Amino acid sequence: MASDGRSRETSRRKWLPLLVLFLIADAVGGGLYYRWRREHSQDAVIRAAATRYGMDGALVKAVVWRESWFDSEARGKAGEIGLMQIREPAAREWAEAERIVGFQHEHILDPGSNTLAGTWYLAKLLRRYPQADDPVPYALADYNAGRGHVLRWDQGAAATNSQQFLAQMTFPGTRRYIETVVKRRERYREEFPPPTP
Repeated sequence: MASDGRSRETSRRKWLPLLVLFLIADAVGGGLYYRWRREHSQDAVIRAAATRYGMDGALVKAVVWRESWFDSEARGKAGEIGLMQIREPAAREWAEAERIVGFQHEHILDPGSNTLAGTWYLAKLLRRYPQADDPVPYALADYNAGRGHVLRWDQGAAATNSQQFLAQMTFPGTRRYIETVVKRRERYREEFPPPTP
């Protein structure tokens, strides 16, 4: 009887590491699945907004990732709300351009409206810098830090040379913002190829 108890205990000890390994693998797999699901949760509204305004969907998705990590209820300290962290002046400007009657800033909490407003605004910012070799860093700096700062940084050669522009930037946080969004955009290229002209 004693040897029978020992063999059961030995058998349990053999299976315990496998059980622990299985539980860890299950937790990691579940976490990865949750992250994947969250990262793709807004693809439909991003695609619709990018198509409507002729924008690069990979860039729009990268901005959504950086601004809210796909949380449609995200709120910022300066009154920014939603997926693309839209402030009230930008939201009202979009609503006026689209002739939306009875618009309230809280309507931007809707993921579809938020992504439309943010994509429209980003497209507007990209059009502000047609002279630049790459308008994306300028538009992203404008989106993140505001037009006043961009006008300070785009002096001399930096007015047309995006690398020079980044070098003259005095806000390291804005430079990191631009670098992370641009890098993330490349990751989303396969699912959101650039629009054809």
